[in-house]
Amino acid sequence: MYGNPRRLRRPEERVGNVTNADLPPPEHTVDDAAIVARIRRGDSTVFEHLLDLFYSPMLRVAMSFVRSRDEAEEVIQDTWVAVLAGIDQFEGRSSFKTWMFRILINRARSRAKRESRTVPFSSFDRSDGFSSIKQGTAPAWPAPGFQHTRDPEQELLNDELRQTIDAAIAKLPALQKAVITLRDVEGWSADEVCDALSLSAGNQRVLLHRARMHVREHLTSYLRPEILTG
Repeated sequence: MYGNPRRLRRPEERVGNVTNADLPPPEHTVDDAAIVARIRRGDSTVFEHLLDLFYSPMLRVAMSFVRSRDEAEEVIQDTWVAVLAGIDQFEGRSSFKTWMFRILINRARSRAKRESRTVPFSSFDRSDGFSSIKQGTAPAWPAPGFQHTRDPEQELLNDELRQTIDAAIAKLPALQKAVITLRDVEGWSADEVCDALSLSAGNQRVLLHRARMHVREHLTSYLRPEILTG
Protein backbone atom coordinates (compact mmCIF):
# COMPACT_ATOMS: atom_id res chain seq x y z
CA MET A 1 0.00 0.00 0.00
CA TYR A 2 0.93 3.63 0.20
CA GLY A 3 3.74 5.13 2.16
CA ASN A 4 2.97 8.26 4.10
CA PRO A 5 1.77 10.84 1.52
CA ARG A 6 3.15 13.59 3.75
CA ARG A 7 6.64 12.36 2.87
CA LEU A 8 6.21 12.82 -0.86
CA ARG A 9 9.16 14.64 -2.38
CA ARG A 10 8.66 17.61 -4.65
CA PRO A 11 9.58 17.04 -8.33
CA GLU A 12 12.87 18.95 -8.04
CA GLU A 13 13.84 16.87 -5.00
CA ARG A 14 13.41 13.67 -6.97
CA VAL A 15 15.78 14.78 -9.73
CA GLY A 16 18.64 16.05 -7.59
CA ASN A 17 20.19 19.25 -8.87
CA VAL A 18 18.31 19.26 -12.16
CA THR A 19 15.69 22.00 -12.20
CA ASN A 20 12.19 21.58 -13.55
CA ALA A 21 13.14 23.85 -16.44
CA ASP A 22 15.76 21.29 -17.51
CA LEU A 23 13.23 18.48 -17.70
CA PRO A 24 10.97 17.70 -20.66
CA PRO A 25 7.43 18.98 -20.11
CA PRO A 26 5.12 16.32 -18.65
CA GLU A 27 2.17 14.98 -20.55
CA HIS A 28 -0.80 16.87 -19.09
CA THR A 29 -3.49 14.52 -20.37
CA VAL A 30 -4.98 12.69 -17.42
CA ASP A 31 -6.97 9.49 -17.84
CA ASP A 32 -9.39 9.90 -14.94
CA ALA A 33 -10.48 6.27 -14.85
CA ALA A 34 -6.88 5.03 -14.88
CA ILE A 35 -5.77 7.47 -12.15
CA VAL A 36 -8.68 6.60 -9.88
CA ALA A 37 -8.13 2.89 -10.42
CA ARG A 38 -4.43 3.23 -9.54
CA ILE A 39 -5.25 5.08 -6.32
CA ARG A 40 -7.89 2.55 -5.32
CA ARG A 41 -5.61 -0.43 -5.84
CA GLY A 42 -2.80 1.17 -3.83
CA ASP A 43 -0.36 2.03 -6.63
CA SER A 44 2.45 3.73 -4.71
CA THR A 45 3.70 5.66 -7.76
CA VAL A 46 0.46 7.47 -8.59
CA PHE A 47 1.00 10.43 -6.28
CA GLU A 48 4.47 11.10 -7.65
CA HIS A 49 2.98 10.97 -11.14
CA LEU A 50 0.32 13.52 -10.12
CA LEU A 51 2.95 15.71 -8.46
CA ASP A 52 4.95 15.76 -11.69
CA LEU A 53 1.83 16.93 -13.52
CA PHE A 54 0.32 19.33 -11.02
CA TYR A 55 2.81 20.36 -8.34
CA SER A 56 3.55 23.82 -9.78
CA PRO A 57 -0.08 24.87 -10.36
CA MET A 58 -1.12 23.41 -7.00
CA LEU A 59 1.60 25.43 -5.29
CA ARG A 60 0.57 28.64 -7.05
CA VAL A 61 -3.10 28.17 -6.27
CA ALA A 62 -2.46 27.29 -2.62
CA MET A 63 -0.29 30.38 -2.28
CA SER A 64 -3.25 32.46 -3.42
CA PHE A 65 -4.75 31.83 0.01
CA VAL A 66 -1.91 31.20 2.48
CA ARG A 67 1.02 33.31 3.59
CA SER A 68 4.08 31.31 2.60
CA ARG A 69 5.44 28.54 0.41
CA ASP A 70 5.88 26.31 3.46
CA GLU A 71 2.20 26.65 4.29
CA ALA A 72 1.25 26.04 0.66
CA GLU A 73 3.30 22.84 0.62
CA GLU A 74 1.56 21.67 3.78
CA VAL A 75 -1.77 22.33 2.05
CA ILE A 76 -0.62 20.19 -0.90
CA GLN A 77 0.34 17.34 1.43
CA ASP A 78 -3.02 17.63 3.22
CA THR A 79 -4.67 17.43 -0.18
CA TRP A 80 -2.98 14.10 -0.98
CA VAL A 81 -4.19 12.69 2.32
CA ALA A 82 -7.72 13.89 1.58
CA VAL A 83 -7.64 12.49 -1.96
CA LEU A 84 -6.55 9.11 -0.65
CA ALA A 85 -9.20 9.12 2.08
CA GLY A 86 -11.98 10.32 -0.21
CA ILE A 87 -11.24 8.54 -3.48
CA ASP A 88 -14.30 6.32 -3.14
CA GLN A 89 -16.41 9.48 -3.11
CA PHE A 90 -15.18 10.53 -6.56
CA GLU A 91 -18.13 9.96 -8.88
CA GLY A 92 -16.78 11.46 -12.10
CA ARG A 93 -19.24 14.35 -12.19
CA SER A 94 -16.26 16.61 -12.83
CA SER A 95 -12.75 15.80 -13.98
CA PHE A 96 -10.34 14.29 -11.49
CA LYS A 97 -8.17 17.40 -11.88
CA THR A 98 -10.90 19.84 -10.85
CA TRP A 99 -12.04 17.50 -8.05
CA MET A 100 -8.50 17.39 -6.68
CA PHE A 101 -8.06 21.15 -6.98
CA ARG A 102 -11.38 21.71 -5.23
CA ILE A 103 -10.00 19.73 -2.29
CA LEU A 104 -6.77 21.76 -2.45
CA ILE A 105 -8.66 25.06 -2.46
CA ASN A 106 -10.89 24.01 0.43
CA ARG A 107 -7.82 23.03 2.45
CA ALA A 108 -6.09 26.30 1.60
CA ARG A 109 -9.15 28.34 2.57
CA SER A 110 -9.49 26.46 5.85
CA ARG A 111 -5.86 27.10 6.69
CA ALA A 112 -6.18 30.75 5.76
CA LYS A 113 -9.22 31.06 7.99
CA ARG A 114 -7.33 29.54 10.88
CA GLU A 115 -4.58 32.06 10.30
CA SER A 116 -7.09 34.91 9.98
CA ARG A 117 -6.10 35.44 6.39
CA THR A 118 -9.49 35.17 4.69
CA VAL A 119 -10.70 37.96 2.42
CA PRO A 120 -14.40 38.93 2.82
CA PHE A 121 -16.39 38.22 -0.31
CA SER A 122 -17.94 41.67 0.03
CA SER A 123 -14.55 43.12 -0.88
CA PHE A 124 -15.15 42.01 -4.46
CA ASP A 125 -18.29 44.14 -4.69
CA ARG A 126 -16.65 47.44 -3.93
CA SER A 127 -16.32 50.20 -6.52
CA ASP A 128 -12.73 49.90 -7.67
CA GLY A 129 -12.59 51.90 -10.84
CA PHE A 130 -12.94 48.91 -13.18
CA SER A 131 -16.65 49.30 -13.95
CA SER A 132 -15.97 51.44 -17.02
CA ILE A 133 -13.71 48.81 -18.62
CA LYS A 134 -15.38 46.49 -21.09
CA GLN A 135 -15.74 42.87 -20.04
CA GLY A 136 -13.75 40.28 -21.94
CA THR A 137 -10.68 42.44 -22.50
CA ALA A 138 -7.70 40.20 -23.19
CA PRO A 139 -4.80 40.27 -20.73
CA ALA A 140 -1.98 42.65 -21.65
CA TRP A 141 0.96 40.32 -21.04
CA PRO A 142 2.69 37.67 -23.13
CA ALA A 143 1.68 34.05 -22.82
CA PRO A 144 3.92 31.76 -20.71
CA GLY A 145 7.03 30.83 -22.67
CA PHE A 146 6.60 33.68 -25.15
CA GLN A 147 9.93 35.03 -26.35
CA HIS A 148 10.70 37.62 -29.04
CA THR A 149 14.39 36.91 -29.30
CA ARG A 150 17.27 35.05 -27.72
CA ASP A 151 19.23 38.24 -27.25
CA PRO A 152 20.53 38.15 -23.61
CA GLU A 153 19.44 41.73 -22.92
CA GLN A 154 15.93 41.03 -24.21
CA GLU A 155 15.76 37.81 -22.20
CA LEU A 156 16.64 39.81 -19.08
CA LEU A 157 13.83 42.24 -19.87
CA ASN A 158 11.46 39.31 -20.36
CA ASP A 159 12.45 37.95 -16.94
CA GLU A 160 11.83 41.37 -15.39
CA LEU A 161 8.44 41.53 -17.07
CA ARG A 162 7.54 38.10 -15.71
CA GLN A 163 8.60 39.19 -12.23
CA THR A 164 6.46 42.31 -12.58
CA ILE A 165 3.45 40.20 -13.51
CA ASP A 166 4.07 37.81 -10.63
CA ALA A 167 4.39 40.71 -8.20
CA ALA A 168 1.14 42.25 -9.43
CA ILE A 169 -0.71 38.94 -9.09
CA ALA A 170 0.70 38.47 -5.59
CA LYS A 171 -1.01 41.68 -4.45
CA LEU A 172 -4.49 40.56 -5.53
CA PRO A 173 -7.21 39.37 -3.14
CA ALA A 174 -7.27 35.59 -2.77
CA LEU A 175 -10.09 34.71 -5.17
CA GLN A 176 -8.90 37.09 -7.87
CA LYS A 177 -5.42 35.63 -7.52
CA ALA A 178 -6.70 32.07 -7.82
CA VAL A 179 -8.87 32.84 -10.84
CA ILE A 180 -6.18 34.66 -12.84
CA THR A 181 -3.61 32.00 -11.91
CA LEU A 182 -5.81 29.19 -13.21
CA ARG A 183 -7.10 31.03 -16.29
CA ASP A 184 -4.09 32.99 -17.54
CA VAL A 185 -1.09 31.20 -16.02
CA GLU A 186 -2.29 27.59 -16.12
CA GLY A 187 -4.61 27.93 -19.12
CA TRP A 188 -7.73 26.43 -17.56
CA SER A 189 -11.10 26.94 -19.17
CA ALA A 190 -13.74 29.13 -17.53
CA ASP A 191 -15.85 26.04 -16.77
CA GLU A 192 -12.95 24.30 -15.02
CA VAL A 193 -12.27 27.36 -12.87
CA CYS A 194 -15.93 27.71 -11.94
CA ASP A 195 -16.02 24.04 -10.96
CA ALA A 196 -12.82 24.12 -8.91
CA LEU A 197 -13.65 27.37 -7.10
CA SER A 198 -17.43 26.83 -6.86
CA LEU A 199 -18.09 30.09 -8.70
CA SER A 200 -20.90 31.13 -11.00
CA ALA A 201 -19.91 31.96 -14.57
CA GLY A 202 -20.69 35.62 -14.01
CA ASN A 203 -18.68 35.86 -10.82
CA GLN A 204 -15.71 34.15 -12.44
CA ARG A 205 -15.79 36.70 -15.27
CA VAL A 206 -15.90 39.63 -12.84
CA LEU A 207 -13.03 38.30 -10.75
CA LEU A 208 -10.90 37.58 -13.82
CA HIS A 209 -11.67 40.99 -15.31
CA ARG A 210 -10.69 42.85 -12.14
CA ALA A 211 -7.53 40.80 -11.74
CA ARG A 212 -6.48 41.44 -15.34
CA MET A 213 -7.08 45.15 -15.00
CA HIS A 214 -4.96 45.25 -11.85
CA VAL A 215 -2.10 43.46 -13.60
CA ARG A 216 -2.49 45.66 -16.66
CA GLU A 217 -2.15 48.80 -14.53
CA HIS A 218 1.11 47.49 -13.05
CA LEU A 219 2.41 46.55 -16.50
CA THR A 220 1.58 49.99 -17.84
CA SER A 221 3.65 51.53 -15.06
CA TYR A 222 6.52 49.15 -15.85
CA LEU A 223 6.46 49.49 -19.64
CA ARG A 224 5.69 53.22 -19.82
CA PRO A 225 6.88 54.92 -16.62
CA GLU A 226 6.76 58.27 -18.37
CA ILE A 227 2.96 58.29 -18.15
CA LEU A 228 3.32 58.65 -14.37
CA THR A 229 5.90 61.45 -14.49
CA GLY A 230 4.80 63.30 -17.59
